[in-house]
Amino acid sequence: MAMNENIDWNRLPFGYHKTDYNVRCVFTDGAWGDIEVHDDEMLTIHMAATCLHYGQDIFEGQKAFCGVDGKVRLFRIEENARRIHSSALGIMMEPIPEELFIEMARKVVKLNERFIPPYGTGSSLYLRPLEIGISPQVGVRPATDYMFLIFVTPVGPYFKDGFKPTKVAIYREYDRAAPCGTGRWKVGGNYAGGLVATARAKQAGYSAVLFLDPKEKLYLDECGPANFFAIKGNKYITPKSNSILPSVTNASLQQIARDMGLEVECRPIPVEELAEVDEAAECGTAAVAAPISQIDDIDRGISYVISKDGNPGPVTTELYHRLQAIQRGEVPDTHGWMTEL
Repeated sequence: MAMNENIDWNRLPFGYHKTDYNVRCVFTDGAWGDIEVHDDEMLTIHMAATCLHYGQDIFEGQKAFCGVDGKVRLFRIEENARRIHSSALGIMMEPIPEELFIEMARKVVKLNERFIPPYGTGSSLYLRPLEIGISPQVGVRPATDYMFLIFVTPVGPYFKDGFKPTKVAIYREYDRAAPCGTGRWKVGGNYAGGLVATARAKQAGYSAVLFLDPKEKLYLDECGPANFFAIKGNKYITPKSNSILPSVTNASLQQIARDMGLEVECRPIPVEELAEVDEAAECGTAAVAAPISQIDDIDRGISYVISKDGNPGPVTTELYHRLQAIQRGEVPDTHGWMTEL
């Protein structure tokens, strides 16, 4: 594999870095066309495209890793293909076939192999699959034409200062998604809805907002752009509702928790139960698991101190390292999660 000598792999930010190619495919006249390879970072779309006006915009996030054996692997790509299919149906977009999704993901990684960070740097190649409605439409109705594309970028580890817990805040005046809305699908608008709350939290010294259920404000929902989980005794507990995005990382951590002998509970979690948990974290593609030290319920003036000594909990740490070891080929992939390229 040819390496890119112009990148300091050990100092990569978690951000966008230009690579050589992206791949695209257009749905028009009732069928998906051929895979196109582009070196242009720009898109030309009609100013009346439905993605710009009516939010027909869905995406995924996934990673490719260079393993300890030098082989490149994609993590649970089939699950991302299934989730974007569900997102497409949720907002009346044309679903990208699973086989086409996987073929394009494999192709874009191979085309940009010189940007895959080497093993041992803590970095990886991030894939961003995106589907948008491109038909010009003024009336509120779904597009007839769609573009699906995948671009990649090398990204550094999420934790620049080490694997350390951070504080999060609860604000009741903000909702991430509606009770029966688009929260369960990976729609761009879901993230736009959380920007104000997140900016407020960060200005106050928090890393994220722990949103509550949008209907009653009684139960935990998502933590910023990620799922939430907690360790309570011998249990891995994580919220369940129709407004939460089903996280591939969360599902993987649940399986690893079972492998470790923990009981897994996906259920509504009352805010007050935070006083009883031993560990807490947000989880997603970017961070895998980001430990939480304290949760401040701003409206009620209550602080739930999760980490008494300011260190990550042992179970969260073990979950984090076990999943990373699978992704980097350091331990056997007993669940068949990795796709070798």
